[in-house]
Amino acid sequence: MSVETTAPAVAGAVDKEVRRLDRVIIRFAGDSGDGMQLTGDRFTSETASFGNDLSTLPNFPAEIRAPAGTLPGVSSFQLHFADHDILTPGDAPNVLVAMNPAALKANIGDLPRGAEVIVNTDEFTKRAMQKVGYATSPLEDGSLDGYHLHPVPLTTLTVEALKEFDLTRKEAERSKNMFALGLLSWMYHRPTEGTETFLRSKFAKKPDIAAANIAAFRAGWNFGETTEDFAVSYEVAPAARAFPPGVYRNISGNLALSYGLVAASRQADLPLFLGSYPITPASDILHELSKHKNFGVRTFQAEDEIAGIGAALGAAFGGSLAVTTTSGPGVALKSETIGLAVSLELPLLIVDIQRGGPSTGLPTKTEQADLLQAMYGRNGEAPVPVVAPRTPADCFDAALEAARIALAYRTPVFLLSDGYLANGSEPWRVPEIDELPDLTVRFAQGPNHTTEDGTEVFWPYKRDPHTLARPWAIPGTPGLEHRIGGIEKQDGTGNISYDPANHDFMVRTRQAKVDNITVPDLQADDPDGARTLVLGWGSTYGPITAAVRRIRAQGGHIAQAHLRHLNPFPPNLGEVLTRYERVVIPEMNLGQLATLIRAEYLIDALSYTQVNGMPFKAEQLATALEEAIDGH
Repeated sequence: MSVETTAPAVAGAVDKEVRRLDRVIIRFAGDSGDGMQLTGDRFTSETASFGNDLSTLPNFPAEIRAPAGTLPGVSSFQLHFADHDILTPGDAPNVLVAMNPAALKANIGDLPRGAEVIVNTDEFTKRAMQKVGYATSPLEDGSLDGYHLHPVPLTTLTVEALKEFDLTRKEAERSKNMFALGLLSWMYHRPTEGTETFLRSKFAKKPDIAAANIAAFRAGWNFGETTEDFAVSYEVAPAARAFPPGVYRNISGNLALSYGLVAASRQADLPLFLGSYPITPASDILHELSKHKNFGVRTFQAEDEIAGIGAALGAAFGGSLAVTTTSGPGVALKSETIGLAVSLELPLLIVDIQRGGPSTGLPTKTEQADLLQAMYGRNGEAPVPVVAPRTPADCFDAALEAARIALAYRTPVFLLSDGYLANGSEPWRVPEIDELPDLTVRFAQGPNHTTEDGTEVFWPYKRDPHTLARPWAIPGTPGLEHRIGGIEKQDGTGNISYDPANHDFMVRTRQAKVDNITVPDLQADDPDGARTLVLGWGSTYGPITAAVRRIRAQGGHIAQAHLRHLNPFPPNLGEVLTRYERVVIPEMNLGQLATLIRAEYLIDALSYTQVNGMPFKAEQLATALEEAIDGH
């Protein structure tokens, strides 16, 4: 770590030491009404524009407005940014900004000794501290002696900075998050122009409020420059070597997934239809897609989950790229219509942004416990392909892949994201148009079968010999009239059939269609000929990869592989698994992928699980993997 000193930038400033760091983890925490998510978003946006690699973890209550000053009401936003390639939001914050006693108590246990703690002293009243169980003030009783404590009267300073504005005290206090953002922006040399432009745009219809927030933001910056309490500021250089050349932007998983769906519809030259019912954490996709009517997107906010998927399946019958978005509880309600889509053999994307369960469970916390539901959560033999993204940016590519499978094989497809990916963000390279796959679809145009008497007819269930997909006939096309419905179809003709042999044939054919979907081979990262393989899927990619890096940096040997396709599995998965003495599968459930692997390949996989609503920590995983390597 190199150190250099800069001259003061504002009147009254004192000389401050500038330290260069390779990475920093910051957590903003406060009441759910304190604007911590907005503060974190703005700091993230400026960090992305500066060129750092980054990863974020928003964490907020399920209640729209949880009780003020309570532990369940704490909202936080963690940001990890660096001058090199990073994979997770970080295990332990280097800096905590606590807006009240509840925020301090809820988060202090995650901080390592020596971390910086910035607290809003104005909120540390006797009543506020008693509400969360502090018998004495933690700012005075020595319990924070192991940290670098910075007591700052954020509320008072904000109100003082805004005294020239015609605002009530309560209105002025609302800008304290911008004061804190200004202070942290100074502390870590973040750009400021983007935030000021954002505030002018956000409050364009209330210019006085915009001006007040900008004033609070600048006051926080100037406070950092002039106060003696902050003697050091920090620089984290851009991560120039972490990114291939290209145009980048910061993107969340839900936004990337939305863009992927739009790109898929354009590459397929099909209108995009979303039939959805709002549910955390999937609602952002509905919100985003509703903005893109210029790309031929139609969004339908239905009265319930069943209506949402019913409308989407109808749109698929009508020739649209059809999507329904939900979370686990909504999948339960949609299961009958998913089975209908399997029977009709129509392309339909079911986007499941997984969250903690069962039932309504933990609406704002992450989990990946819907895998077996996606695989088997329907009556009868109703196979559905399953695709899972691994990072927020990867949600774009996963959406394109799910669309490819749905369109090519005429089948519903599950896209399994989760709350961690949906709300987290990272830099994303905007692809060139010629990098996107060709998803062009050919609709049925006329008869496709000749009967014994020489008559040319249209058979809706006559299959492509390579994909086993049936033809996609747009309703209203002359000569292509055919029945749809949930009763079993006769092979070829599509007529209703109760024949046992036909049902057996159709069940096996639908299964064979999914089993034979072309997916890439699994690539194992194994530079040293390891004896232990860690196998993951979905959002565990970041923590697993970070843990693997730690082990290898310490001289350990471990291989890594990550599954995008969970049904069907990659064709070489069995061969990869048999290369290793031990296979460890970390999951944010009780071992669902491990169950599938054991059943399919008779591999005695070691299951390492966590279901606390939070992503794995890299250090925690590294310890577990080291024990597996040692044979414990």
